[in-house]
Amino acid sequence: MTVGRTWGVVLTGLQGDLVEVEADLSNQTPGFAIIGLVDKAIGEAHQRVHNACANAGLPLPRRKLTVNLSPANLPKHGTGLDVAIAIAALATEAPRDAASLLATAHIGELGLDGRLRPVPGVLPAVAAAARAGIRRVIVPHANLAEAELVADIEVCGAVGLRDVARRHGLDLDLPDRELEPVPLSASAEPEASAAPDLADVIGQRDAVDALVLAAAGGHHLLMSGPPGAGKTMLARRLPGILPDLDDEAAIQAASMRSLAGLPVVALTRTPPFEAPHHSASVGALVGGGSRAVRPGAIARASGGVLFLDEAGEFGAHALDALRQPLETGSIEIHRAGFRATFPARFQLVLAMNPCPCGNYGVLHAECRCPSLAIRRHAGKLSGPLRDRIDIELGLQRVAVARLRRGDDSRVTTAAARAEVVEARSRAAHRLASTPWRTNAEVPGTWLRDGPLAPEPAIRRPLDAALQRGALTLRGYDRVLRLAWTSADLAARDRVSPQDIGRALYLKNGAQG
Repeated sequence: MTVGRTWGVVLTGLQGDLVEVEADLSNQTPGFAIIGLVDKAIGEAHQRVHNACANAGLPLPRRKLTVNLSPANLPKHGTGLDVAIAIAALATEAPRDAASLLATAHIGELGLDGRLRPVPGVLPAVAAAARAGIRRVIVPHANLAEAELVADIEVCGAVGLRDVARRHGLDLDLPDRELEPVPLSASAEPEASAAPDLADVIGQRDAVDALVLAAAGGHHLLMSGPPGAGKTMLARRLPGILPDLDDEAAIQAASMRSLAGLPVVALTRTPPFEAPHHSASVGALVGGGSRAVRPGAIARASGGVLFLDEAGEFGAHALDALRQPLETGSIEIHRAGFRATFPARFQLVLAMNPCPCGNYGVLHAECRCPSLAIRRHAGKLSGPLRDRIDIELGLQRVAVARLRRGDDSRVTTAAARAEVVEARSRAAHRLASTPWRTNAEVPGTWLRDGPLAPEPAIRRPLDAALQRGALTLRGYDRVLRLAWTSADLAARDRVSPQDIGRALYLKNGAQG
């Protein structure tokens, strides 16, 4: 009886687990069985492996072949274990380098002709193998650039099954015809282009200042105004004024793209920008799936911006699903038998019209919406969700006079980004002895009772607003966070009454 062993990786959300693939050959009725709590995709792997081996000139022995995926109590899904199953099966009879097999993890799907097909989630899978002590990993050639982003592990790209077998000591000639690498899906989204410049925004200086304030502290923003006021234009320029992602955040953002099935060729330092359509379901926002859990827009926006245009048109359940991630910075997806956790540390930007027709409160425009419809439209964002918004900003359309004034009041992306980077540097220096780095992350207890808490005289307007019910305690803390960001932008070491006043004004709905 001969046993072949090697390694594969399965993903549960962003977490990867190493799987030992054992193949046993016995003198029973010929057959091919895969055991170890597998899903339908892995259960069908025996046919893909059998045909791929035969067409690659590496036929499997005509005996009873049993493949065990260990640990047996770990749910396994997807097609990423095909290559590991095939190599372990071939190792039961063919001469091989056992040490090489035990030092290598195999990731990839097999085509019936023996080619290795790309699979989603290669980046987090390779990272998991490296953390588990694996020295080498073999991936499909189409996933090679993505896998090479992980340091401290040898990455090999293979086109076909013969290439993999040759790396483990099998003396094989080159195939009669060279196989072509399987490309990534042509329908996958291209890499994001450079962010548009903030100088394109005309006449909305107060809104631009509020956008810079939101970027400097990582604050959430709600913009309300008529169509054409520039809400979407402003939101799409927010990633360009955010600081570049560090190595850890860039790897995390690339891992989210990989899990979503999007191509990852190189690390991008630009924060991600997600803008789902208002018809998106709860699952599209938070992620999900029965076995193979995919990240939703919340997780893909982690480290960047989640923009919900026409926020009032989103379903109430979808909007309320944002409340927990906004507080905790993560999203947990529970399914029968497992739980997946994704990061969700994003900046939320909401944009909505003041009424269904969009003309309520607009100068020289007529709104024919009934008062009940206007109230219903404004109430589509629940109170608990609005309480988690730091800045509420009202916009008006740009007047002709401002349009003709020229470029004197415009702010470029480069200038705004320099302000944001400097303000965040001040915040990071002030919070150096704490686990937080931006004002949006600081808990309320530290803001109110910590060593740098504002004096009672400075907090008096806040205390009065809390006393009369104009602010909740959560809103109180968010005003303090905004005030600290305002102080950082003004290069002040302490919060001033002006910072508190500005923060209260923005929290209560500033009118641009």
